[in-house]
Amino acid sequence: MQALYEKERVQVVDFHTHIFFPELIAEREAYGQRDRWFGALYDSPKARMADAEDLLASMAQAGVGRSVAFGFAFADAGLCRACNAYVLQAARQYPEAIAPFAVINPRHGKEALREARDCLEAGALGIGELMPDGQGYALTDFGCLDPLMALVRSHGAPVMFHVNEQVGHDYQGKGTQGPRQAYELAVRYPDNVIVLSHWGAGLPFYELMPEVRQALRNVYYDTAASIYLYEDAVFGHVMAWAPTKVLWATDYPLVTQERCLKRLRRAGLSAEALERVLSANAAALLP
Repeated sequence: MQALYEKERVQVVDFHTHIFFPELIAEREAYGQRDRWFGALYDSPKARMADAEDLLASMAQAGVGRSVAFGFAFADAGLCRACNAYVLQAARQYPEAIAPFAVINPRHGKEALREARDCLEAGALGIGELMPDGQGYALTDFGCLDPLMALVRSHGAPVMFHVNEQVGHDYQGKGTQGPRQAYELAVRYPDNVIVLSHWGAGLPFYELMPEVRQALRNVYYDTAASIYLYEDAVFGHVMAWAPTKVLWATDYPLVTQERCLKRLRRAGLSAEALERVLSANAAALLP
């Protein structure tokens, strides 16, 4: 089985990582005062932050070939722009390793659309990870989201949303947008490629209902922060009925890539399922 992970066989893709420009890391407390959601997640010095070089070092240590990377979806448009500028520059510097996504706040209307369009034209491969609770909207605020989804759809790019389960333990960043809102989003935008972070807040389990599975045909689920939320058996369960839709993801630097890979490799998946989760499913979404 080890041969599966050799570079010439499979390029491991991490579909969910955050990188931050140096000033943001150095002055996290000040930025936390400007954005309550960022402050809740990163005010503590124990909350890990990483720049592009940190991510590259982590990838080399873990054996990850490519990472989808983005900054933080601030409520403020200017901070989103600063994150995007850094991520796009990092992707130009490390084009084989970093697949850039861009963050915007859909509430900013035309300004957000301009930023999304500019980033997509400058090389961003998708939009996200967007943070509805932190940015002040719901996944069902279609008047806010319609223009963005139309723009992203016209570029054939995926859009990623932060969602989380509505039961279980509380934690920093646990918001109000769960499987019901995510389902309504997918129904509204059936032709958009949508990535729902954190196992889609449990939505993939509803794909056992045939009409739900049809409605979610263009929805994918990343596994970011899985080790904090689910038993590792979740991989085998969801792969049983949605084998092409699970995207291995870590939420680095919240969790180390090496740790997540070790856990996944012990989850009992077949070699074919591992290749799908680690590489093939992501390759279908990324040029």
